[in-house]
Amino acid sequence: MNDKANGKVLAWSMIVALGGFLFGFDTAVISGVEKQIQNLFQLSPLWQGFTISSALIGTVIGALVSGKPADSYGRKPILFVIAALYVITAVGSAAAGNVDLFILFRFLGGIGVGASSVVAPMYISEISPAEVRGRMTGFFQFNVIFGILIAYISNYLLRDTGAEPWRWMLGIAAIPAALFFILLFRIPESPRFLIKIGQTAKAKGILERAKVSFADKEIEEIKLSLVKSSGHAQNLFLRRYRKPISIAFLVAMFNQFSGINAILYYAPRIFELSGVTSADSLFQSILIGVTMGIFTIVGMVLIDRVGRKTLLITGSIGMSACLGLVAYTFYSQNFSGFGLLIYLLVYIMFFGFSTGAVIWVLIAEIFPNRIRGKGQSLGSFTHWFFAALITFLFPVVSGEYKFGSGHAFLFFSIMMLVQAVVVWKYFPETKGRTLEELGEGY
Repeated sequence: MNDKANGKVLAWSMIVALGGFLFGFDTAVISGVEKQIQNLFQLSPLWQGFTISSALIGTVIGALVSGKPADSYGRKPILFVIAALYVITAVGSAAAGNVDLFILFRFLGGIGVGASSVVAPMYISEISPAEVRGRMTGFFQFNVIFGILIAYISNYLLRDTGAEPWRWMLGIAAIPAALFFILLFRIPESPRFLIKIGQTAKAKGILERAKVSFADKEIEEIKLSLVKSSGHAQNLFLRRYRKPISIAFLVAMFNQFSGINAILYYAPRIFELSGVTSADSLFQSILIGVTMGIFTIVGMVLIDRVGRKTLLITGSIGMSACLGLVAYTFYSQNFSGFGLLIYLLVYIMFFGFSTGAVIWVLIAEIFPNRIRGKGQSLGSFTHWFFAALITFLFPVVSGEYKFGSGHAFLFFSIMMLVQAVVVWKYFPETKGRTLEELGEGY
């Protein structure tokens, strides 16, 4: 693939990865407004929890239902729907005059987030040549992290804007959401979807724009894979698809059993326990976001060179060691110095270049063309289900973030050792193989 073609694939991937930026921004921005929302609408703790989690409920539904329409109507139309949902939730939640409307618009935004985690990585994996597919799909995960970081910074900058700053904090997302919608007009439909519906000539033109040469050969490989998976193969839950289903489930589950959501959502409280001020705890939380962004880039650079399995195994072992040290810190109650911060930052380094960079790439790769949408939906649903579970259970298990936190981090540490063994023994290496080659065994 020459530089010109590489540039086109990069441009298309970056546009679609804006869905990941809005995914991260929408998820994190609520942290800066939740107390203002509670005071404004006079919410009880129970209603406050439901109101703030309404978007998370939407993500589970969006992840569950978006795969089938993406397979039926194409990736690009669903991306337009996702972009529109992002605009609607930004404007609607910012302008909401009562809690019912606020919940509704946050729920709609959650559907967009969940659908984005399915359709965007799927599109990028299908438009990208095998030799750069990991890096291209990795843009999505990087943009999620970047969106989280920008949300924190935006909340800080807008904290004193107007009489009700929370409306500006939420509404500002309409600008990148509208840009995402406009830029989607510049991307083509997935060539694999076009071949699936019989528009081979149009697919060939897109492949030639992306790769210049070998378009005919790739079309034949795609057609052959579709023939092999024809008939009743569109049913995801067939025995022949047991391995890709189990891989998607496991990589998504272990991603959350790493404890990443517990750390990202509760980092300020965790750091405050070590004796730092509230302001310092917020700054240390920003360090976590910056570190994750940097090492997600490292993962994107390495993923097509050293492979998915190597990154996952190396990262799992490193995360397990760091999480074990965090657990020991809570058990011993020894918070002197910067030990806790250092352990968590090193943990984030290992997470960023391993499971953080690999999850959406691997889920988008392992399913055959005909059922990729449904498979991606299953993997994303699993991710969001366990994200909700960990986010809700961590405060319960950790109690006052003392000895209970030690139990939680010990569990995460053990799970990362289990992940290392499972990946080593069970996961295939997908580096450098076309999507059709990967689907041949199913």
